[in-house]
Amino acid sequence: MKKSMFIVTFMLVLSGMAKVAADTLWVDKFDNDPQRRWNYVSDQVMGGVSNGAMVFALDGDEYFARMTGRVSTDNNGGFIQFRRAIDKGALDSATGVYLRVRGNSQRYFVHMRTSGTVLPWQYYQASFDVTEQWRTIKIPLTGFQRSGSWLRTSLKPASIRSIGVVAFGRDHQAQIDVAEIGFYR
Repeated sequence: MKKSMFIVTFMLVLSGMAKVAADTLWVDKFDNDPQRRWNYVSDQVMGGVSNGAMVFALDGDEYFARMTGRVSTDNNGGFIQFRRAIDKGALDSATGVYLRVRGNSQRYFVHMRTSGTVLPWQYYQASFDVTEQWRTIKIPLTGFQRSGSWLRTSLKPASIRSIGVVAFGRDHQAQIDVAEIGFYR
């Protein structure tokens, strides 16, 4: 019985991964000079005291980004992140974002900025939890919440200008690996 449950679970995971691959609109797999596309930022740019780092590594034949650090809410801080710009018009038909991730069993966030997020503290966010094992997380764009009432209620895919992976909002040690991040339709 356990063997058949494993096979069924394995087949469901594979079919879900195949569906994401078939519907992928935009993807970054952290190969081909990712340091040219991705930037690390901490709350120190606004006087916070969180610290960390981002490195790019290879695990077997899979490239990934690893962000580590200490998030501190001292001095009105509370985040470390890595992010990249997205070309205008690249996501017009996107309905969600997906990530292939692992980490230290903590909660992390995806932050997106749009053409309407003018101030540095404006973004749309969705949370996700990681485990020590690689897994794919799918988040529909309807699952993102605005950071303030001055922003549109819903996230419009055509307006997305950047995406970030963020350790945010509480004092904790962060370690997250991201092997793939993309948008699906």
